[in-house]
Order: sequence, then structure tokens, then C-alpha cells
Amino acid sequence: MVIALCFMRICAIIPAFQAERNVGDVAREALRVEGLAGAVFVVDDGSSDRTAERARAAGATVLSHPENQGKGAALRTGMEFALAAGFDVAVTVDADGQHPPEEARRLIEADADPEALVLGVRDLVSAGAPRANQMSNRISNFFLSLFAGRPFADTQCGLRRYPLRTTLSLDARDEGYAFEAEILLRAVAAGVRVVEVPIRVIYPPEEERLTHFDSVRDPARIVRRVLTTLALTRGLRHVPAAPTAAPASRRPAAASALAAELDPHPSQPTAAPP
Repeated sequence: MVIALCFMRICAIIPAFQAERNVGDVAREALRVEGLAGAVFVVDDGSSDRTAERARAAGATVLSHPENQGKGAALRTGMEFALAAGFDVAVTVDADGQHPPEEARRLIEADADPEALVLGVRDLVSAGAPRANQMSNRISNFFLSLFAGRPFADTQCGLRRYPLRTTLSLDARDEGYAFEAEILLRAVAAGVRVVEVPIRVIYPPEEERLTHFDSVRDPARIVRRVLTTLALTRGLRHVPAAPTAAPASRRPAAASALAAELDPHPSQPTAAPP
């Protein structure tokens, strides 16, 4: 899969909130993945602990929200920054340590098309995921597959490979966990090719788990966002406009400033950050 590495400028985005316990190790391991050295961006989503400090000490570039805005907002900040810095593709990795960063390699090598949306697929039963998580994922899979008109094996996995310019052009609006479901439906409506890849996931003992996902509240929010998305895409029959860069006016100040430092000419996507 050398082709994929040759023609895609790839980075990793790690959205993080109150993740000081794991984010340093996750960022450090991600930096060791071939193709990601020097291109790991942690978005500290308004943490009050040492999330940003630990990520920076591990060698990651840190973007910071002054207040908690949600996982969707953190992902969008990271994507806008990465696109401005000249990257084509981003692999997203959760900060809780459940996704071994080396599994990002599977997504990088899964498909040579930089415009493909690549989804990690977990085996939650074999991994020993809590029953509530398994049920939540099954419900999400059922409804998103039904609405999308094609089966999806894992619609909640945070380990994904996004084509940056195309993803931002889809104009997903959710600020929280429903962002990932919304992006999936908007991608289907836009005719984006979606690829699924089995990945390994780790669920530590319950007392060691770090999660901000509420298995009752957040799935309900996802369903509401899915229904809104279906209305906006006219039942997935409306194809969004051709991919364009995200408007500079929507780019968070922290991301814009750091992008300018890494690439003084963000309009030239081939320029590499130092």
C-alpha cells in the first residue's frame, strides 16, 4: 500500500477532553506510526486538567478550545487546521486509549483513494465492551443502515480516515457525538465511497475506563441529528455542492493561528509543515 502513502499527506487528529491519564501515551504511540511522524494534532476541548500539557510533552501539536464544545466541534477544529496546513487525509483516534494507535495503520493502508471515507469496525463482543455500549451501537447501526440504504457494521467507532476537503464541504452541523453519524449520512448523500476495515479495540476494566459518552442520552441525540440530516439531505437524495475548503471565517482562532505558524501559505496545499 505504498501508493496510499505516496499520494496522500496524512495526519492524525485526537479529540480530547479531561484525558490527562491517557492522551500522552496515545499521542506518543501515534507519532511512532509510519506516515504520522510530526503530524499528530490533539484538540484539547476545554479541559481543566493537564490534557494539553501531557499531549504537548508527548510531542503532539495541541489546539485548544477555551471551553468544552463537544467531540464534533473538536474534530472540525482539527480538520480545518489540518487542511489549512496542507494535509489531504486525517485519521481520527480517540484519546481514551481504546484504539491502539498502530491500528491507524490499517486505515491508512486500507484504500489508495484519498477521497474514500474509511471506517474502523470493532468486534465489541470479543473486546468485552460493556453491554450498554453493544446495545447502543447495534441500535445506531440498524437505523443508520436503514436510512442510508446500505449496511454499516460500526457507526460509532471513532477510529476513522477522513478525506479532509470533502468532509468539511459536507457541512456537518452537530457539535457532539452525533457529528460522526451525521458525516456518514452526508457522505452517502454526496456519493462518497465508504470503506469498512476491521480494527482491534481495547476495553480496560470498568474502573479504569474513561468515557464521556452517555449510552442513553447521546444515542437519543444521535437519532435527532440523523432525522434532521435526512430532512436536510431530502432523504439522502440531495448531493451537497462540490468539495471546497472550509470558510476561513468559521475556522477557530487557535487553529488559524497554529496553521499560519506551520504553513504561512495555507492556500498552497502541497506546502509541508516544518
